[in-house]
Amino acid sequence: MLWGLALSDQAVAGGGIRHVAWLYRTTGEYLSGIRDFVTAGASAGEPVLVAVPSGRLPPGWQLPRENAGTRSLDAADLGRNPARLMPAVRAFADEHYGQRIRVICELAWLGRSGPELAEVTRYEMTVNLAFSLTSITMLCPYDAASLPQSASASACATHPWLRQDGSERTSSDYRRALDGRGEPELAPVPHGARALYYRSDLRPLRAFVAAEADRAGLSAVRRTDLVIAASEVAANTLKHTAGAGLVRVWVAGEEILCQFDDSGYIRDPLAGYGRPAVDEPGGQGLWLVNQVCDLAEIRTSPAGTTIRLHMFLEAPPLDLAGRESIGRPRLGPVGPG
Repeated sequence: MLWGLALSDQAVAGGGIRHVAWLYRTTGEYLSGIRDFVTAGASAGEPVLVAVPSGRLPPGWQLPRENAGTRSLDAADLGRNPARLMPAVRAFADEHYGQRIRVICELAWLGRSGPELAEVTRYEMTVNLAFSLTSITMLCPYDAASLPQSASASACATHPWLRQDGSERTSSDYRRALDGRGEPELAPVPHGARALYYRSDLRPLRAFVAAEADRAGLSAVRRTDLVIAASEVAANTLKHTAGAGLVRVWVAGEEILCQFDDSGYIRDPLAGYGRPAVDEPGGQGLWLVNQVCDLAEIRTSPAGTTIRLHMFLEAPPLDLAGRESIGRPRLGPVGPG
């Protein structure tokens, strides 16, 4: 029996989400595991969404076509900022309302920065809440042979089930690890960061961020994106807190970073992970921030909130400009071509 079929049977019996971390070690194991997962979905009549980096699939490699409900997207594009992927999965689930679906989602790959991997961990934690009532089997591959050991440890801590060495079991590190730790800490702000306090008028803040983006060499389009994101975050400070906010900007490696600190507290753990309804008052800001920034790190508690925006100095060689496709993802046939 294909292990993917066993996954499907167990998921249907349990209902809700079945969130599985898959620690694989070889390319052969990776490709055959994906194929088995899709084939099992076809046998069970379950639509499948395959979200893996396109570069991980060999040229010309194809998945089984017997499941008409199988779709794919490039996780290295849409998933560069992990928060962008959740609306795509939600849209796929809504499209197949009343059916159990399967999703294979690979967000941790070699070359990801430390902050990016930390946001992958945060995303995986949030998935358990966001899809707790959704009939979905989600398999998340992690290359245990190449990724840092900390990435595998985080996978075990954020997934209730673990697939490894050809067998599946509950993850003993899941709840125990999450109960004993908070969110990953942000790296310290460097001493040379430029700073500005803002309290009421956002025009000086916009001018400050635009000037720093110019100093860093950010293109006009991406500078505008960063100013828009900064304005949205600062507007939340003015709307939801009684005090001033602090913004600090600096360049590190190939990125410009823009950090906001205020006394607010974001109570919704899913804030920024989905697009609020058009008629919903407010709530659009963090969603928009995640669409225009390459990464947004949010840390919040009753003591205050920190939001750190990342923007690459050079646009990544990926199609991140089709903003409307974020809410309605471009889903195409599986496999290259």
